Formats: sequence, C-alpha cells, structure tokens
Amino acid sequence: MAEHNELGKQGEDAVAVYLAENGYKILHRNWRFGSDELDIVAETAKYIVFVEVKTRTNTVFGEPEEAVTKKKQRFLIRASNVYLDKNNCTKEARFDIISVILPSHPLMINHIEDAFYPTL
Repeated sequence: MAEHNELGKQGEDAVAVYLAENGYKILHRNWRFGSDELDIVAETAKYIVFVEVKTRTNTVFGEPEEAVTKKKQRFLIRASNVYLDKNNCTKEARFDIISVILPSHPLMINHIEDAFYPTL
C-alpha cells in the first residue's frame, strides 16, 4: 500500500475510534458508488452523518480540511444521495469533515460538524 494510502487508513481508523467514543454508531467505512467514496457513514439519534476524513503529517500546505473543495463536496453529495436512497434512510443527513494530524501526541483531531450543505 502506498505511504499516503496507509496514512489515510490510519487517520480513518483514529476517526472511527473517536466517533465511537463520542456516541456515533459506525454504519459503513469506505462505502463506494462508482468512483465516489464516503469515508465513514455514521449515525446519531438524529442524523445520518457522512464524514470526510483528511489526514496529514503537518500543516505546511494548510489545514487538512481545506482539501475538501467544492468539487469534492459535489462528489460526496452525489454518493450520499445514492446511499440515502439505497438504504431507505429517513433521518436528516449531515456532512462533517474531520481532520487528523499524524503522528501527533496527543492526537490532533478537528471535528467540523455541518461542514457544508448540499445546494440545489
């Protein structure tokens, strides 16, 4: 596995633990629709939460969450619409971005709830 892929997997693993510890139920990881991927699909009492995880080793080129461009958001929205339809979800959807800096002690996680909204 390429080094950047391994770093991303480590970040997603850390975020899955973080979410579970904070009361989220993990429904899927790396859910795919065509070339689009949802890193983590989680659930709370009120929401289906689509989590985009961005992992970096430092912030030299900016904060990790800055990599979630409008184009990336469109891909996430497209995949989430398919997910909601295929799984007959009735809960409200929410898009979160969680950035991770690895390695860091303590672990640096920035959870941005409602990071963006689908536009018509």
